Amino acid sequence: MTASNIPTDLRSTTVLAARGGLNALVATVRCFVVTAAVLIAVASSPVQADQAARLERVVIETETGAHTFKAEIADTPALRERGLMFRRELAADRAMLFDWGRELVATMWMRNTYIALDMIFIASDGRVAGIAENTVPQSLETISSGVPVVAVLEVAAGTARRIGLKSGDRVTHRIFKSQ
Repeated sequence: MTASNIPTDLRSTTVLAARGGLNALVATVRCFVVTAAVLIAVASSPVQADQAARLERVVIETETGAHTFKAEIADTPALRERGLMFRRELAADRAMLFDWGRELVATMWMRNTYIALDMIFIASDGRVAGIAENTVPQSLETISSGVPVVAVLEVAAGTARRIGLKSGDRVTHRIFKSQ
């Protein structure tokens, strides 16, 4: 049977069904692409990370006095993995405290981090165990504490020098034992 032998109304129905199927497929693909784009945008949005992290007070005590920061607490794998990635600025009184929940030799990097930072490695008693100053934005170089620590506090680059921070200074926060 050829197309000319098929009754006109049946041919129209077949063509519409074929077009409808193609249109449905195109609509499904478009919906999938839009949904994927939205999910990617939401997942990579720094605002989402900001909203999920709690802000808590952290105080660094140096010879120049007590210096208070509002720190985002990175105490889950997702928050620690995200860190300060994609940020374009960090106020002088802001920080991120990476709470490992146990002692370990911490290793950090600056992947997708657009701002230079000072990293302060902190022992379980709240003492500064080491400092990495002016880390290089977007570097994949590993930055290690070199010794077991329970936390890393990231602050804007230049902060350690500005407050006179040195190894042995004390950091006060609820996660440190001798508070």
